[in-house]
Amino acid sequence: MQTTLGSDMARNGAPPDEAALLYAGHVMHQRMKPVGHRFSYEVFSLMVDLDRLDEADRLSAVFSVNRRNLLSFHEKDHTGDTGVSLRNYVDSMLEDAGVETRSARVLLVCYPRILGLVFNPLAVYYAYGENGRLCALVYEVRNTFGERHTYVCPVASGDLSDAGIRQQCDKIFHVSPFIPMAMRYLFRMLPPGREIRWRILETDSDGPLLAATFSGVQVPLKTGQILRLVARIPHLTFKIIAGIHWEALKLWIKGMRYISRPEAPAPTSTWRNGHRLRHGFYDESKVGDPAE
Repeated sequence: MQTTLGSDMARNGAPPDEAALLYAGHVMHQRMKPVGHRFSYEVFSLMVDLDRLDEADRLSAVFSVNRRNLLSFHEKDHTGDTGVSLRNYVDSMLEDAGVETRSARVLLVCYPRILGLVFNPLAVYYAYGENGRLCALVYEVRNTFGERHTYVCPVASGDLSDAGIRQQCDKIFHVSPFIPMAMRYLFRMLPPGREIRWRILETDSDGPLLAATFSGVQVPLKTGQILRLVARIPHLTFKIIAGIHWEALKLWIKGMRYISRPEAPAPTSTWRNGHRLRHGFYDESKVGDPAE
């Protein structure tokens, strides 16, 4: 499914009013060095309003919240604890990051469970203030070793433009076994609207190494639409996991060598203006100054 709108906030429209919907599109990865490698897969993601999970649960007979179904969404996949609501979990992270006012709305974009199975390399939370303005993005990253790290990024002055959100942070969590840790992420995000776009550029001291993108268009969370998407993209979870290992094998064949996994960092880190915050102060032990 091709996107048709430009990456302009005004043209993309306001955040969706729905309690939940789908975004159908493509994921692309382009590695620039030391070997070239590119792949693209058709995928679909779920957007859910964390305050309206009961309403989302009633949108389709083949979609459920916190219950098994063809498609489902489970809060514990993100909190790790069945006794904690996902909204409270996110509020706590935002409060710790210095976002003093509770967000009026939090939207999460992630992969849904398919027949009870899910793997989310990246899930993104969008926190909106009372005025409808984005106040923070939260990037929840997983690797295939069963680990997770969450980058909490309040929206600072200069992050928001007509093109979307521009943020950045150091890489402090091991993901690919073929990419070292001394890297920086540059996020270019078009928030949920008629379409959604993620662009993450991973750079080292000599420039870009990897570009990863996701682009998708709105699809209603209705039974007919779900069945058509699942028929066109069957076994989405297996496709994601198998794709990760298949592309890793091809990189190994091209000569890339395995990098040992370091010890996992603390579960969360907070970033503002490209700098890591510790106890309300900038952490000077970063990879490098924020890129222009």
